Amino acid sequence: MTSTANTISLSLPTTHNPSSLSKPKSLPDFYLRFRNQNPKLTRVGISVTSPNNRIRTLSTIRASTASVMEASSKEKALPTIVEVDLGNRSYPIYIGSGLLDQPELLQRHVHGKRVLVVTNSTVAPLYLDKVVDALTRGNPNVSVDSVILPDGEKYKNMETLMKVFDKAIESRLDRRCTFVALGGGVIGDMCGFAAASFLRGVNFIQIPTTVMAQVDSSVGGKTGINHPLGKNLIGAFYQPQCVLIDTDTLNTLPDRELASGLAEVIKYGLIRDAVFFEWQEKNMAALMARDPSAMAYAIKRSCENKAEVVSLDEKESGLRATLNLGHTFGHVSSRLRN
Repeated sequence: MTSTANTISLSLPTTHNPSSLSKPKSLPDFYLRFRNQNPKLTRVGISVTSPNNRIRTLSTIRASTASVMEASSKEKALPTIVEVDLGNRSYPIYIGSGLLDQPELLQRHVHGKRVLVVTNSTVAPLYLDKVVDALTRGNPNVSVDSVILPDGEKYKNMETLMKVFDKAIESRLDRRCTFVALGGGVIGDMCGFAAASFLRGVNFIQIPTTVMAQVDSSVGGKTGINHPLGKNLIGAFYQPQCVLIDTDTLNTLPDRELASGLAEVIKYGLIRDAVFFEWQEKNMAALMARDPSAMAYAIKRSCENKAEVVSLDEKESGLRATLNLGHTFGHVSSRLRN
């Protein structure tokens, strides 16, 4: 299914590179090892275009896209890391190829001995075994249960959510367990809401497998289910321990779902990042052809934009509402069709 494209030139925004970098208080200790092994991981400024067309620079943690593209074939590629800065609830977004083959990334964020993987009937045959292996490889004290839900937006409801609670209770999970969302936006929203509710809150991890989920729904802590009278009316703001984006999962994504997700990428350029939008215009053919370098940069830049907005307005009291561009019309159109 994967297509190839000619090598493209990625024009990255101008950055500054301080000589020293202190460890962000919210990132795990092994962040320093990534930084020491890869000097391209730096604290840099994000250039953001304001309504009056002035460029301002905001500090964040990110890595050069080169950390994805230039890794030696003899060693595992280090992930790009984008931080969602929410004080003591901050968390990293790991982005890269083959990350499900790096078990330490997931295991660092599992604090107890019990894990529940929530996935669906489409994704489970593709990636469930790989995720279970990543959670347990060299870590025999961790046991993993799973619940496989039906696939589709129409199942994003209380009846389906109860299947997650049923499995958690039957498995006698405790407050130190970790829920793992493996799938697209529907799975991420339901698993996150289940984690926020079960025993009044347990840890959870996002492993998004669609472009839509990787660049939008897995980041920022919006969780919930639909009600017959409207979408996402029941839910909670509940942040994950981390988001792990293995770009290899996009190789099995249908073309229609790819295009749908890229609409979210375009959204960031339209509402707040003119430089990114210009880059998209030049590289859309490469994105549609699933060029690995182009996809890695588009996901990273989208996550940087989303992370910045969330850090400024987590509960959507103002600024974060701009990220809903197109969503309201889309929800209405979907409801009318159904």
